[in-house]
Amino acid sequence: MQQVGTEYRADETTHFRVWAPFAKKVRLKIVHPEEKTYEMKEEENSYWWLELKDAGPGTRYFYLLDGEAFPDPASRFQPKGVHGPSEVVNPDFNWEDEHWRVPALKNFILYELHTGTFSQEGTFGGVIQHLKHLKETGVNAISLMPVAQFPGERNWGYDGVYPYAVQNSYGGPTGLKKLVNACHREGLAVILDVVYNHLGPEGNYFDNYGPYFTSKYKTPWGRAINFDDHYSDTVRNYFLSNALYWFKEFHIDGLRLDAVHAIFDNSAYPFLRELADLTASYDKKNNSKHYLISESALNDTKVVKPAAEGGWGHDAHWMDDFHHAVHALLTGESTGYYEDYGGISQLLKVLSEGYRLSGGYSKHKKRRYGLSSREVPGEKLVIFIQNHDETGNRLKGNRLSDLVSFEQYKWAASLMLLAPYVPMLFMGEEYGEENPFMYFIDHSDKALIEAVRRGRRREFRAFKWKGRAPDPYDPETFIRSKPDWDKKDNGQYKLIHQLYKDAIRLRKENPVLNQANKFKQKISAKGNILEIERWNKGHTLRIITNFSDQAKDIANPGDHWKILFNTAYYGLQKTKAESRSKEINLQPYQLLVFGKEK
Repeated sequence: MQQVGTEYRADETTHFRVWAPFAKKVRLKIVHPEEKTYEMKEEENSYWWLELKDAGPGTRYFYLLDGEAFPDPASRFQPKGVHGPSEVVNPDFNWEDEHWRVPALKNFILYELHTGTFSQEGTFGGVIQHLKHLKETGVNAISLMPVAQFPGERNWGYDGVYPYAVQNSYGGPTGLKKLVNACHREGLAVILDVVYNHLGPEGNYFDNYGPYFTSKYKTPWGRAINFDDHYSDTVRNYFLSNALYWFKEFHIDGLRLDAVHAIFDNSAYPFLRELADLTASYDKKNNSKHYLISESALNDTKVVKPAAEGGWGHDAHWMDDFHHAVHALLTGESTGYYEDYGGISQLLKVLSEGYRLSGGYSKHKKRRYGLSSREVPGEKLVIFIQNHDETGNRLKGNRLSDLVSFEQYKWAASLMLLAPYVPMLFMGEEYGEENPFMYFIDHSDKALIEAVRRGRRREFRAFKWKGRAPDPYDPETFIRSKPDWDKKDNGQYKLIHQLYKDAIRLRKENPVLNQANKFKQKISAKGNILEIERWNKGHTLRIITNFSDQAKDIANPGDHWKILFNTAYYGLQKTKAESRSKEINLQPYQLLVFGKEK
């Protein structure tokens, strides 16, 4: 891999390097601590470079391309925002995680959070304050929404325009390192959301440097990154180096790759496969393990298939199907992508195989869609009942807790936490947070702000939701998206939190549940009673649940079966499974877990 961006070295020299294939002259303009300008030298592959002794950490600079000043596209820090100068950063940090080892993916309890809204401070330091709560809940891995520098101080992060620069308002690169260090100290892995399918519009100066984009393809969010067109080798190097940068310099344990279906690459050696190979090579050399978790809407198993079978070799697929099946069944919503869900049969298929859309006809897509995931191991599929997309892309950012009853919410959470997949929580769901999570921006371009407003309104049309969407530019939209942490120790919120803790503990300790093995199970449904039997090495579990609004009688499994988990224990009325000798009366949306040993 070729060095990208500015590197401050142990000998106290700073090496500047930038790719600019069409520039006739490139100069370095230092603007702080004092103004100076230096000529840069051109080398192979149209890189321009310069080594200086008097430009240490804190030095701020621009590149002059044929006389015009632009920030560094591989900037490590943008202290003044997307339009300001780039800053030289000292990579040294007092790491305390030399004995850290990332858990196996099958043992992950993931927790997605947005740094800006997770705490009142809206910083990496604010996240650190809540780590003990996450550990107490049973979480052992956090998934950070993108932290690459974006415009202003309020953004989901998918409008980032400096993939190497950590957001200034969050705490910059040092703040992120402190967070990772603290997470590893508490036994938490850190997965970072990265966006390799597009770059945001404001502060995007990449065109001034070179052909980072291609006109061959289009994405829903902007121009496609150039992974297979002219000059693409250098562009690929930029993004491949970015992945290693997070691993090496920030001790990040893995990447969540945003919308890989919008990474267009028809080359013989696709970027996404090369990324997996590069990660594996890095791990072999450093005796480490770093995960690649890819979001894909294609329901294509090539994401997780090994290269020998024609796949990319990624570790897991961030899968929407479980969410859609549970959400549609509970809410009755049937518009947009929920058209293909809503019945128990769809949920049964997701629980047994993974993908709901696996080659059959899709009402929403109006064509056949997907491949079968029957042979994909459960530990390679990440599931959830909420995430930033499914919540924030609703008209008013409603969480599931605001859409369904208390009993339904407990049912959905339990089904996810006990499923043979990798579960992921969205910040605040572990105690039933009802505050919305909405879409917010802080652009400075008025025309762009209005374009975002119009775009949001278009997105909602397919779902036929009624009402007016909150203004994404209004600071109040951002403020209202913060969880209310004072709730979690009171009333129904405390009960839900206890349910999450107990279900996660059972998942971790039980020899059947802790394997994330979907191959050793039998699933059936009769009327409104769903039954799942799972087994492993002499241990057997039966999960029996009533997914209806009416109480139902079921056969009592017998005294040799012990109740290990019961959602009714976490009820406001403290109802339990009522035994009538040969029958048990299951309340609406009550879920029981029975255990038996040989």
